[in-house]
Amino acid sequence: MRDIISLQCTECKRKNYTTTKNKKKMTGKLELKKYCRFCRKHTVHKEAKA
Repeated sequence: MRDIISLQCTECKRKNYTTTKNKKKMTGKLELKKYCRFCRKHTVHKEAKA
């Protein structure tokens, strides 16, 4: 039921993290504020195509 997704930084566009989400309960795109080691700061990371 849970699918593996990757999270992409909105500033540098690099895929930094992977996580899982339940696609039946959460239909929209996942958005989290996480640390980007390439930008060296906390930025918004959005769900990207795996």
